[in-house]
Amino acid sequence: MRRIFVISALISLLVSGLLLPSAIASSAKAPFTGNIIIADEGNNRLVVINNAGQVKWTFPQPGDLAPGQTFKTPDDVFFSADGKQLIVTESEHQMIAIVDIATRKIVYQYGVAGKASSAKGHLHNPDDAMLLSDGRIVIADIANCRVLFVNPKNSKTSQFGFTGSCMHNPPKRFGSPNGAFPNAAGNFIVTEINGDWIDEMTLTGKILWSAHAPGVSYPSDTNEISANRYLTVDFVNHGQIVEFNRAGKLLWRYRPAGALSLDHPSLALPLPNKMVIATDDANHRIIIVDPKVNSVIWQYGKKGKAGTAAGFLNNPDGLDFVPAGSPLAKY
Repeated sequence: MRRIFVISALISLLVSGLLLPSAIASSAKAPFTGNIIIADEGNNRLVVINNAGQVKWTFPQPGDLAPGQTFKTPDDVFFSADGKQLIVTESEHQMIAIVDIATRKIVYQYGVAGKASSAKGHLHNPDDAMLLSDGRIVIADIANCRVLFVNPKNSKTSQFGFTGSCMHNPPKRFGSPNGAFPNAAGNFIVTEINGDWIDEMTLTGKILWSAHAPGVSYPSDTNEISANRYLTVDFVNHGQIVEFNRAGKLLWRYRPAGALSLDHPSLALPLPNKMVIATDDANHRIIIVDPKVNSVIWQYGKKGKAGTAAGFLNNPDGLDFVPAGSPLAKY
């Protein structure tokens, strides 16, 4: 009877999220379909895995980079609308790159490798970058405190924010913007680190609303879940994932303590099944949280253990879902 009681108690703790295995099996199928791509920053690579945790594609491989090209510290990665290209920010390397998937080649770069600056053609800790339908790239250029638009055809730029003036007064000034995510209305959700502000901005620079992410000290990569529902993370040790509305009202929070705590999560995205997938950067893993039980129910990577072998990551900072039309969907 004692043994049965102990087993029942352990199951109860697992379900409640008070106790989790030290390594949740990444071989078990995740609750999503298709593949995801991960910006494995500490390993200087992009990794595509399926929902069984199998590695299907990596970049770069020997021969992928042209002579003189570099690819370091990929911080975030997102697909073009047609799924055929990747836009990658190399935040600590002060670059952004467009990778053509079919040819495995970098077809465009902006910034000067390893040289942070506000000078023409330079970036300073660029975070998210997105390819717009008109061909331009929008970049959250954190330390330059601007939302920058770059045309890859000629590298001409325009921007919102006053370069080097880091305070919340959008669109004239931004307090260290680290995210500029498109939403369903065709606008952008801008995340400002300074003051933990979240703004919705049109492509013409009109600010529709601004709000604080409730209880968050270092917001990162805020994005829209559905009408008036937003998801952000707190990029700190003992971090959290937070859902809120544009009035700044808390709708849901995941902030485990102790051995279960998150360590500098930088991005969370909604899954169709209402679960949340997130990067737990300094814990070297990708996690899926089920809000119904407020627990991590799947992970890829080993918590607290960086590595390059299959099943391991090193400071994964970004991810995206592989769209159906992408060459990476066939794996």
